[in-house]
Amino acid sequence: MARGVNKVILVGNLGNDPETKYTQGGMAITTLSVATTSVRKDKDGQQIEKTEWHRVKLFGKLGEIAGEYLRKGSQCYIEGRIEYGSYDKDGVKHYTTDIIADEMQMLGGKSEGGGERPQRTAPRQDSAPRRQQPAAQQAPMDDFADDDIPF
Repeated sequence: MARGVNKVILVGNLGNDPETKYTQGGMAITTLSVATTSVRKDKDGQQIEKTEWHRVKLFGKLGEIAGEYLRKGSQCYIEGRIEYGSYDKDGVKHYTTDIIADEMQMLGGKSEGGGERPQRTAPRQDSAPRRQQPAAQQAPMDDFADDDIPF
């Protein structure tokens, strides 16, 4: 039997600061509002921008890192899956669409996103092996001490 694929990749900017809550067991759940913008030309040649907003949820250590280091305006790369849900409120059924992230990378330099954070990759939540970049493609990270790494 063939399996389906549910994979989402977003590169966008945060519309507000992350919101982190903790379960009774102490696990972090961080919610991000990520904007992605596409540009196209209409029939008259005018550029039209369309912005889509995505609700992204990060769990555990990944959520803690996002809550600590991301801020409104930060650019980030999110990889995960789409999940649909629903709930009843006052007799009315509401539908939700969330991106459940299993990988997050902070993008941009020191001047972007309102903070002076070096670029980092957060660890994956699963046990799958991580692809290594060739040494020539890895960014030099000589501007911080090992104590600055949040994981």
